[in-house]
Amino acid sequence: MTISIFDLFSVGIGPSSSHTVGPMRAAGRFVADLASLDALAHVATVRVDLFGSLAATGAGHGTMTAILLGLQGCAPETLENDEMERRLAAMRGSGRIRLGGVTDIALTEDDMVLRPLTVLPFHPNAMTITALTAEHTTVHTETYFSIGGGFVVTEAEAGHPAAPRTGEWSFSSAKELLELCARFDCGIGAVMLRFEREFRPEAAVFERLLHIRDVMVDCERRGISREGVLPGALGVRRRAHDWYVRLDSEDPERDPAFAEDWVNLVALAVNEENAAGGRIVTAPTNGAAGIIPAVLHYAVHYTPAGRADPDDTAVRFLLAAGAIGSLYKERASISGAEVGCQGEVGSAASMAAAGLAEILGGTPAQVENAAEIAMEHSLGLTCDPIEGLVQIPCIERNAISAGKAINAARMALRGNGIHRVSLDQVIETMRVTGQDMSSKYKETSTGGLAVNVPVNIVEC
Repeated sequence: MTISIFDLFSVGIGPSSSHTVGPMRAAGRFVADLASLDALAHVATVRVDLFGSLAATGAGHGTMTAILLGLQGCAPETLENDEMERRLAAMRGSGRIRLGGVTDIALTEDDMVLRPLTVLPFHPNAMTITALTAEHTTVHTETYFSIGGGFVVTEAEAGHPAAPRTGEWSFSSAKELLELCARFDCGIGAVMLRFEREFRPEAAVFERLLHIRDVMVDCERRGISREGVLPGALGVRRRAHDWYVRLDSEDPERDPAFAEDWVNLVALAVNEENAAGGRIVTAPTNGAAGIIPAVLHYAVHYTPAGRADPDDTAVRFLLAAGAIGSLYKERASISGAEVGCQGEVGSAASMAAAGLAEILGGTPAQVENAAEIAMEHSLGLTCDPIEGLVQIPCIERNAISAGKAINAARMALRGNGIHRVSLDQVIETMRVTGQDMSSKYKETSTGGLAVNVPVNIVEC
């Protein structure tokens, strides 16, 4: 099935799509179910059990606070930073939340039950929420899986997936995508636009994509403007502001010779803002949120198409990137807890490479080749965040992978689109590699840098 671009690119908060955005959405769904049952007033206590990766790294990812906010009825798409801080301060001061904005109950982060060694069969990111009466009778209980990119399914939905979106313009493989391009003599971005037009007017597609672009740029600007130390035990200093001051001084005319430096800066700024719990675009995950904005910055500022029409360039870039992202979500995974960081940073680099190749005038075959190159050289990338925080190695990894995406696009444009390894083959390789990867390297902070770097002397 084809995944809508607006499911892949959604506005949310940091630091993690699977460990922050997903749990908040799950808690919000739980509250909505209680409201539909007219049961909010009958709830005296709520029990939250976290399993697998959510339990192992939830503290560093803000999972528990996200659930508390979701139980109050907050949504990551609309929750502003100031309101979030106000609500968190009130909850921590009182030890209570207002469930669904209706019922006052006692619940804190410390009340949640962590089961890091218990992995439920469907997915490593699992949580069960149970609402109880004063007599300890169950009002409602549900198990949710946060499957990456902010996507959430219940236990019942996991066994019976939603009916696929189908139509003349839908595709479920790169082969089918290229066949559509050939049949209708159009590019990959154009196929994605036609697919989206089956569900909303073209003007609405453009408007929403430009809004996504604007949120990315706002996030970049906030990241550049802020100084200090990121939250958490690592004491990681923000670097984007200092980098910007130096770059702006060294490159006032925006010489193309400094393009790579600006790409690195954008990726750094966005991911620092994400690590601080700021407002970002999940693209396709929070841990990889800096790659697409950084490469889009390159497309807009350093290509003829971008300089001529930045809005059209942004729309075309995101459409092509979204088409490739749909393939990863459908055929493999974008969850670091399921397949390692190859599913997050690797997928984002592949998407960004495709978007840039489209803007550079690549044929559909060259765009597919760009996406393939970026992932082929991200295979086996582990997810090993130190202290469970989306800081080291995540922030720098976004900058490195943005450069990889640009290089992949330029390599593909030097060829004619004919290549030995197809995108479908490399996506399947990524899926199987993730399946075989030790759980130590899949967002559990029990392997790699997470255990080999002493926390008390980390500096970055």
